[in-house]
Amino acid sequence: MFDRSWAIVCRDAAQPVGKLRALRGDNAEARLAAARSGEVDCSADSTEAIEDLGNVAVKHCKLKTAAVGYRVYSYRKGPVLWVAEGLDGYDSALKLGLRTVVADRIVAGKVTLATTSVDDPVAFARVQAGTLDPDQALAEGYRRNNSGDYAEAAEFFDTLENRAAKGTAEADHAGEYLINRALQKSNLGDFAEADALFTQANLIPTNDAVQVRLRRNFEALHQLNQQHYDAALNVLDRPVAPIERVIGQPGSAIEIGAQVAAEINAGVPVAQRLGATDSTTLTPDERAQIIDAQALQIRGTLLRLQGKPVEARAALDAAMAQAVVVRAGRVLSITRLRSQILAESGLALEASGNVSGGEGKMRAALALLETRYPLTVAVNGARARLAAYLARHGQVTAAMAQFRTVVQTAADTHTPVTGLGNLLSPYFQLLVDQMPANPALVTDFFLATQTLVRPGVADTQAILSRELSEGTGDGSRLFRQARTLDRDIERSRIELANLVATTNRTTDVDTAIAATNANLAQYGAEQVATQAQLASYPQYRALTPSVLTLPELQTTLRSGEAYYKVTAVGRSVYGLYATNDHATAWRVPLSPDDLDTAVDNLRDTIVKDEGGQLNTYPFDIDGAHRLYVALFGPVADRMASIRHLIFEPDGALLRLPINLLVTDQASVDRYTARTRTPDADQFDFRGTAWLGRNAAISTAVAARAFRDARGAPASVAKLQYLGFGQNAPINDTSRSAYLRSASETGAIDCRWPISEWNKPIADTELREASALAGANQSSIVIGNAFTDTAVMARKDLSDYRILHFATHGLVTAPRPECPARPALLTSFGGAGSDGLLSFREIYDLKIDADLVILSACDTAGKATIAATREAGVTTGGGNALDGLVRAFIGAGGRSVLASHWPAPDDFNATETLIVGLFQGGQNATVGEALEAAERKLMDDVKTSHPYYWSGFAIVGDGGQRLITAR
Repeated sequence: MFDRSWAIVCRDAAQPVGKLRALRGDNAEARLAAARSGEVDCSADSTEAIEDLGNVAVKHCKLKTAAVGYRVYSYRKGPVLWVAEGLDGYDSALKLGLRTVVADRIVAGKVTLATTSVDDPVAFARVQAGTLDPDQALAEGYRRNNSGDYAEAAEFFDTLENRAAKGTAEADHAGEYLINRALQKSNLGDFAEADALFTQANLIPTNDAVQVRLRRNFEALHQLNQQHYDAALNVLDRPVAPIERVIGQPGSAIEIGAQVAAEINAGVPVAQRLGATDSTTLTPDERAQIIDAQALQIRGTLLRLQGKPVEARAALDAAMAQAVVVRAGRVLSITRLRSQILAESGLALEASGNVSGGEGKMRAALALLETRYPLTVAVNGARARLAAYLARHGQVTAAMAQFRTVVQTAADTHTPVTGLGNLLSPYFQLLVDQMPANPALVTDFFLATQTLVRPGVADTQAILSRELSEGTGDGSRLFRQARTLDRDIERSRIELANLVATTNRTTDVDTAIAATNANLAQYGAEQVATQAQLASYPQYRALTPSVLTLPELQTTLRSGEAYYKVTAVGRSVYGLYATNDHATAWRVPLSPDDLDTAVDNLRDTIVKDEGGQLNTYPFDIDGAHRLYVALFGPVADRMASIRHLIFEPDGALLRLPINLLVTDQASVDRYTARTRTPDADQFDFRGTAWLGRNAAISTAVAARAFRDARGAPASVAKLQYLGFGQNAPINDTSRSAYLRSASETGAIDCRWPISEWNKPIADTELREASALAGANQSSIVIGNAFTDTAVMARKDLSDYRILHFATHGLVTAPRPECPARPALLTSFGGAGSDGLLSFREIYDLKIDADLVILSACDTAGKATIAATREAGVTTGGGNALDGLVRAFIGAGGRSVLASHWPAPDDFNATETLIVGLFQGGQNATVGEALEAAERKLMDDVKTSHPYYWSGFAIVGDGGQRLITAR
């Protein structure tokens, strides 16, 4: 009839890695050979046996542009020639794809290939969105939304919007793409970004009945997500043009539209089972009627939340009746809507006192989703709602079984339970309630915590661990090259999106768009070729599990070590404590909001920015003890024997080093008694029993990340120490470079004030640290030699075990209307220098460091999501530790010493601390050396306030040696 083709796409490749074809005609082979002749050189045919197919013809080829193998499989069945071709590294996918299309059904099989990412389905969604035609991509975006994969759905609509701007998709869908992106952002809690996208969409005029209704519903859902119930009802009350009501006619004729034609061309049975689109298209009036049914469902939800269950049920009943009349309810895409109506009806029945009726509705909602979206976030959400319902009504055993299924499914599919925190909160409470009688439940508790989302730096540590698994060989080089190309591709995509969004397109802009497209094509080809070469290294074909079991963590811990994990879930906070032979968990007697307040109060007595002036107040020692009791009370008796505490914070505790917590009431009483006298020094905290006084403390961002950091091979650098600092103040030459950078800031001047460069930090700290590390094993770079361009140009950064930056850290925005882009301040260099070593530039460095010391202000702070994406990093962002710490780990640093607040200059406190770190000797671990250095400051009356000694935290494994023989 006609030729068909499919593309094989991979999560870690920006371009298709292979192709599948079905061709008719005697000249099919010749046509294919001519098509590929410009790309590959091939040998004569041989044969190879493939399961289900028997012997097939195979050509072994090489790319003309790289020393990378390429393979072509050909199999004739009747009048059709079936072909699978692609890179050697994806051979298993080629064979499985060929078997699948020939059989015209899903065929069981195993794909083995190299992967350089760690559980990033969003990246795969981006690749798919760029590969499918616009109609299929739009349908797939809605399918991801229906299955609860909001981040992936957002990528589909983002890609479609960019394609529409370039003229490669239907421009009249631009508003629909925008509001879909907005809703996905709202579903993920990014409300400000959602507001901006809705505003942008509303600038696109439309009278289309479907589009007007979509905007109404999506904006109402956005208000509902923010718990603005009255505002959401007001949005739903907007008048819209009426439509002709659809009468359900089973078996009525269906007009073949673009989606149906695309499915026919793609092979309907396979496409349906791969989740391409529904097999029929809806008319605009049918679609509008379903959207009106959704509006009734949203109204019912809002009425229930406002305590009006009777009115809610009436609206929900009307919603269901209106939804199922279209095509007699045989529209697959309304499955999620019908499930939501059932679940909301169940909650409304519960509110009316009909508990059994409510349970029936909740079970029906789950069963409906399981048939259409098995093993998805949506099913997990429905199951968690049912479990929470059962728990509320005393069915503990049944609730526990359902919750376990949710957690195990998330663990097995490597899918975080994003947005389900409130629903999972009862599970955590049930576990800790039963744990005294059944201590083994702590294993279930730990597994549940592993499915929650962690900061992006945890992914970066896991990726670094995979890179280092090959040591310094070619495999490691290829792995890093593939990751660099990933970032180059992402940056180019962002640059292209910005260019195509330019309102006044000029010839220069068009030229830049063409150049960026060319760069994307080149990077994509290089990436695919690199991934194919990487496939020959078995260790990169093994997927790293996203979760770690409690026994696996315990085997990682040494004698005298404890792992303490805080988990904020829903409106509760939980603690988990584990050693190599004991583990337990409990509910912390604080809510997440209480924890925020406690941390803010402590930080305000450490250092507070008041009108640009940093002020320190007498430390809240009583609050520090109360927080210690709340966090550690159930295991306080065990803490005395712990010499190394690995702390995994969550929520507000990401902003606080816990070494400043006070472990006994006696310290509080002594301080209170002593400061009652009028002339008492309220800043004298000597003799306080700080948590960090007798234990080294490491900060972990995830249990798996800590395990990875501990298991990573040590640096093979031949030298000990390289220090950077004491930038050169602005002179006439650097002033010119500073002024040149103004043209790059756009309408808003987002440069830092020139005064920032005119207060360099003295090099004393660097010189003393260098001498202690070993003069013949160390170097320092200061003054005019310390420029951003010079650091990036160095080829020997990987020759040093320890990298030390003693300079200013700029981690906030220079003014409120500017984005925050974390950076380290440097001297100005030559062309291209802006006097800042940015998050993006740090990520691109190639280092092999056991420890990176960031002796600068607030270096444990966050990078915004925008700054993270600008660097080409597709996950995380927006959390503490996701800024400069993450960038240096991404560059190759196993552990990072970073600061939680401005590094104090008074009394040479920071210099004393960092130099003291190196005075611990060769036998000290990083944690022990830091603990000893802090203790000296604790015992000095001038620096006993936590501001001077507690601000630095080790992110990674503080149990590794600071100085090793070279």
